Amino acid sequence: MFVGHLAAGLAAKGFAPRTSLGTLLAAALLADLLWVAFLLAGIEHARIQPGITAANSLDLWDYPLSHSLLTSALWAALFAGIYYAWRRYTPGAWALFAAVLSRWLLDFASHRPDMPLAPGIHRYFGLGLWNSIPATYLVEGLLWLFGIFLYARATRASTRTGDYAFWIMIVLLTVLWIPSVGGPPPPNVRAIAFANIPFSLVLFAWAFWIDRLRPARAPVPLAP
Repeated sequence: MFVGHLAAGLAAKGFAPRTSLGTLLAAALLADLLWVAFLLAGIEHARIQPGITAANSLDLWDYPLSHSLLTSALWAALFAGIYYAWRRYTPGAWALFAAVLSRWLLDFASHRPDMPLAPGIHRYFGLGLWNSIPATYLVEGLLWLFGIFLYARATRASTRTGDYAFWIMIVLLTVLWIPSVGGPPPPNVRAIAFANIPFSLVLFAWAFWIDRLRPARAPVPLAP
């Protein structure tokens, strides 16, 4: 998934209004950031195999450190723990933990059976949503819309720039996502990894900027 993972970061804003959107999106994409680092370091491996699924041509045959269930839980605990030590904000720490861990669950739904449980355990899982392009659009699109709705409901633009910045980001990400489902395969996996770096930096910087322009809505007080 692509926007499906970003939807988890958007949705988490409603549960942790003091946590920046940039931090929440970084948590939702943490496994991918680790995968890029491990792939470029030669620790994890992948290859391009057109037709391996209808929606995606990546054969992710060796990535237990970044994407296994056990290590995902460990990365989630580490990320949330560092955040809590820095900010002392419990809802934010739990939201980040959930956002990191959501990666495995969403990948379990979309991938063919290639999702590992833990390093050294050679049993793999996946429901194979990517075997159907229409189902991929439907499920991931609904997740994307739900995440957008929850974030928009949890925040309010302080100026028109806050609305423009947010909706331009949403449109651009949607435009990137739609042709990526079932699109032509990339030239090689290292090209994917190198493209991920500037994309992530721009996305996180944009999200931090949006967060300054769209503060969390004040909670509605309870009636006496």
